[in-house]
Amino acid sequence: MADIIQLLPESIANQIAAGEVVQRPASVVKELLENSIDAGANAIQLIIKDSGKTLIQVIDDGKGMSETDARMCFERHATSKIRNAQDLFSIKTMGFRGEAMPSIASISHLHLKTKQEGAELGTEIIIHGSSLKKQEYCQTPKGTSISVKNLFYNVPARRKFLKKDATEYNHILEEFKRVAIINPKVGFRLIHNENEIYHLPEGNLRQRITNIFGKNVNEKLVPIEEETNVVKISGYIGRPELNKKTKSDQYLFVNGRYIKSPYLHHAIKNGYDNMLGEDEYPFYILDLAIDPSTIDINIHPTKQEIKFEEDKLIYNYLKVTTKACLAKYSITPTLDFDKDLSFDRIYNETGYDKKEPGFKMHMPVEERRAKRKEIESWENMYREFQTGSETEDEHITLPSTVSMLEEESNNNNVGLASSQPFQLHNQYIVNQIRSGFIIVDQQNAHERILYERYLKAMKGQNLGVQQLLFPITIDFTPEKASTLEELCPKLLKLGIKIEPFGHGSFVIHGMTAGMEESNFNEVLENVINQYLENLNLDLGNNENLALSLAVNSTINRSKKLDIEEMQHLLDDLFATENPYTSPSGKKCFVTYELDDIKKRFT
Repeated sequence: MADIIQLLPESIANQIAAGEVVQRPASVVKELLENSIDAGANAIQLIIKDSGKTLIQVIDDGKGMSETDARMCFERHATSKIRNAQDLFSIKTMGFRGEAMPSIASISHLHLKTKQEGAELGTEIIIHGSSLKKQEYCQTPKGTSISVKNLFYNVPARRKFLKKDATEYNHILEEFKRVAIINPKVGFRLIHNENEIYHLPEGNLRQRITNIFGKNVNEKLVPIEEETNVVKISGYIGRPELNKKTKSDQYLFVNGRYIKSPYLHHAIKNGYDNMLGEDEYPFYILDLAIDPSTIDINIHPTKQEIKFEEDKLIYNYLKVTTKACLAKYSITPTLDFDKDLSFDRIYNETGYDKKEPGFKMHMPVEERRAKRKEIESWENMYREFQTGSETEDEHITLPSTVSMLEEESNNNNVGLASSQPFQLHNQYIVNQIRSGFIIVDQQNAHERILYERYLKAMKGQNLGVQQLLFPITIDFTPEKASTLEELCPKLLKLGIKIEPFGHGSFVIHGMTAGMEESNFNEVLENVINQYLENLNLDLGNNENLALSLAVNSTINRSKKLDIEEMQHLLDDLFATENPYTSPSGKKCFVTYELDDIKKRFT
């Protein structure tokens, strides 16, 4: 029988490698920018067209390459970064595998110009899909210029599955920021479709953060500088005012390399204690300096996953350092002393005098302790009842619940208002129904109501604009400004009249009823962050914007509502097309049957 195993042609091998290294235009941007950093560049320019699908060009003033090196860099596993196996355990450069350049060249039209300092002439190379088309001497400045055109031209399946331009552009911006943030001593420029998006001069880390994220971030940064025998932690974390509902502004680096580590992200978040809401994330930019021999970055071609020898120690150092820095700058968790109003009578009996500031005590200690014990026993019993068991309401199907509510509405002609609703811990609305009672999560319910209302508005039922007496001016970073400019016509349909004012500034002339001017800046910022994050979900533009605005415009989970507000929310919820879950996928309500309640007393 004839032999069937054979070596693949170099071009095919490069395309296979490209499948791991080059997943989208942003992958090319990452590899080229990191190569420029490794080349010791002081100034780097990134030029892209059509979100990188037509052109990705990186120009640097680094040390450049000789004629031989310029040709060798397109050979697989040819690298200047390592010489032997031992070097893999002490890597200090961004690239080292020798896969990026041949992979990129195999799926694009690539044009390289490079020259070393002191050389009279540089080298020009043109490669189409791993095929060398031209190599000759040329006039070019010191450094390297690489143009990548028509990415995936010979891999139509990969090109077909690229996302919308806005999505690919967002990924490129993210890769650009990751490299620019951690290299503040290098100047960067980003030009997209002939428009300058970023011009970042050389400076320190704080200046770089301010130039990227805006001037308002500067005063809300808390510096971190801690060194142990295992790791040196440096950078900045944000004050609680910078907390967001998305993970968009979280950057963790190890020896200057951006990494993804949910484990270490969790450590930082834990360092904030209860200064973070359940759905909030902190702002931070941290670099961990670690002995390269104690980590392994050779796990994946993207080099964003790292294994640590002392992962538990590093976790604890991150958590403790975060907590200590927040305390050092007098940023401490606020304790919530709110209590349910239904317990007011009991608290008054324990000796708290509400009329006097500071709550004077006027009851003997022994009696006070006895009263406190009594209160705790009642609260424990209440909590036990509240938790219930998941199995007790799993057999109740939501469609039958809604049918029951509709039937009750028809019979009583007053719907859920047949009994007066009340609020539980300023978070849940409880209402009696014929077969028991229903508990509605006010925030999830309001999110569902707003989502469907916004969708209808964008399909023709425009929401009215309430003109502001004094227009509001808001400034945004370049990528958020470009996104907001695209969304302005859609926001107008939602009752938000906003116009670009130039250089990242926007003027708000009006907003829909129910929105508050006091925190609209924060709401709009969160909407854009959420919208950009949702781009990966392949939602339609209308659905994405409606979801982003609904999530960030809902009533606060701890907001106190009066009877009329609760009734309106219940009526609006059960008038929606899908009252069962919020657009984020969380339950809007649960029901408890009388039979289930009776079981608690047997």
